[in-house]
Amino acid sequence: MRWLLPLLLAMTLALPNAGLAQQPVHDARPLVFRDAAEEARFHDLAAQLRCVQCQNQSLADSNAQIAQDLRREVLQLMQQGLDDAAIKQFLVARYGEFVLYQPPLQPGTWLLWGGPLLVLGGGALVVMGIVRRRSRQMDASAVVNPTEGEDW
Repeated sequence: MRWLLPLLLAMTLALPNAGLAQQPVHDARPLVFRDAAEEARFHDLAAQLRCVQCQNQSLADSNAQIAQDLRREVLQLMQQGLDDAAIKQFLVARYGEFVLYQPPLQPGTWLLWGGPLLVLGGGALVVMGIVRRRSRQMDASAVVNPTEGEDW
C-alpha cells in the first residue's frame, strides 16, 4: 500500500505534461523577406485574406497561432514563385472561399454581395410606407376637423 501513493502522485504530475507533448511546435522565428517589394506584396496579400479562426480579422491583423502559420505558409508559397491568384486558389481549396475577404461574384455568392442592397431597399420601402400612411392620416384628420389648429 505504501507504493500506491507515490504511484498516484507520479501519474498526476505526468498527466498535464502528456498534453503538452502532443501540442505541435510552432516556429517563433520572424518572417524573413528577400526585399522590400516582397514584403509589400506579402502585406497586401495578407490583408486580403481572412483568419480562419478569428473570422473578423485579416490574416495580417490576427494574433491567432493558425494565422501565424498561414502567414508563414503564404510567404513560402510566394518565395516558391506562385503569384497572388495561385496562392489564393491554394488557400480557397484548403479552407473554402471564406478565407477571402472579397469572394468572387458567382451564383453561390450573389446573396452575399446583393444582401446589403436588398436590406437597404427593403428598409427604404418600409419607411416610404410609413410616411405615406401618416400623411394619409394627417389629410383625413384635416378634413374631419378643418378648424382645429387655427387660431382666430
